[in-house]
Amino acid sequence: MLAIYRHMFAIPDLRKKILFTLAMFAVYRLGATIPVPGIDLDAVRLFQEQQQVGGVFGLLNLFSGGALEAFSVFSLGIMPYITASIIMQLLAVVIPKLQALQEEGESGRKVITQWTRYLTVALALIQSTGFTFLFHTGQFTQGIDLVPNYTPGRVALIVLTMTAGTAFIMWLGELITQRGVGNGMSLLIFVSIISQFPFVFGQIWFQTADVGRWGRFIVIMAVFLAMVVAIIYMDQAQRRIPIQFAKRVRGRRVLGGQSTYIPLKVNTAGVIPVIFATSVMLFPALLVTAIPSDGRIVQAVRNWVDTNLGGGGAGQISIWYVIILFFLIIFFTYFYTAIQFDPEKQAEMIQRQGGFIPGVRPGRQTAQYLGHILNRITLPGSIFLAFISVLPTIAGLIWGIAISFSGVSILIVVGVALETMKQIESQLTMRNYEGILT
Repeated sequence: MLAIYRHMFAIPDLRKKILFTLAMFAVYRLGATIPVPGIDLDAVRLFQEQQQVGGVFGLLNLFSGGALEAFSVFSLGIMPYITASIIMQLLAVVIPKLQALQEEGESGRKVITQWTRYLTVALALIQSTGFTFLFHTGQFTQGIDLVPNYTPGRVALIVLTMTAGTAFIMWLGELITQRGVGNGMSLLIFVSIISQFPFVFGQIWFQTADVGRWGRFIVIMAVFLAMVVAIIYMDQAQRRIPIQFAKRVRGRRVLGGQSTYIPLKVNTAGVIPVIFATSVMLFPALLVTAIPSDGRIVQAVRNWVDTNLGGGGAGQISIWYVIILFFLIIFFTYFYTAIQFDPEKQAEMIQRQGGFIPGVRPGRQTAQYLGHILNRITLPGSIFLAFISVLPTIAGLIWGIAISFSGVSILIVVGVALETMKQIESQLTMRNYEGILT
């Protein structure tokens, strides 16, 4: 195993990419510790000492790598970019112009990427304004005012700083994608979550040790390891559709005649549905904290969201949050799988290349067959994603323990790690080195 790591750094091109990626991680973590100007640092330190790990704030803080509780320049993290990407992908389904841009290839994707950047900055402006207001009113900070001098000039400075931090993170992610190893945006989320694991596990230990039930901590750790193994197993699972190519005679050469297969993964969508569903679940909790509570109906809705979806800083996630998140993940799994794999286009490409599925007619019947198989294998994959995502939350509800890492973070960490290792694996295999995964 150590020889494999030595081979990774023996290849100059791969070594440069890995070192560049690590350097960008260091820059990102450094920015997460620099507070924005114009805040009360003593109040921030007091809030960090009293901050609880549960609720929506704990999940947002986890995705930002602890930058949110420190009120740093990277407080928003990469979530505005993820939200913008979700919006653009949803709009591409209903707006023909966006769909045409996606089908244009590289040039169309560049235009969509540019629009996503603009939308990210707009969302960062809105979210930073909302967070500044919430940190001033104390709705996310247990009543502690982090912005005592709440003047227009001071608010504008904080908002612009946080928005610039989000734009800088977006630039870092694109740099890692271009010059580093793996997908930059996913790796930044990976680093953010990993950096918070010691604190989160320490909090779980103290919560279980206080009541003298260390067995619960052992059970949680065992479940955590079992979830990691299950995620890796499901990530590798696939259904292989056999493809047979007919023989063709060109001059004196006989072409085709070989057989191959289409690997349909059980979890085609990866961790994207989990990120989508989590982002959607954050909207109600953030929205009710910013709107005034005038009127009986508005107050009732706000109380329900705050109680059941963890709208407040100390609000704990309830069973309603678990149920809604579970079905949202299933929905987004089918939605994203339909975007990633089009049975009709796949059937047309197979027919154009002179191939066919044994026992299935080319054309429309092949598309129907592929769609049927895809729907069947997506169902267990989506249920698995949803179950893994809510399992730690259910354990926390049963035992009364605030567990903020949740199955969402485990899925993201393991999924991103596997995808990154596959890229390194391909680099090693190209140069006749033994791969890490093999």
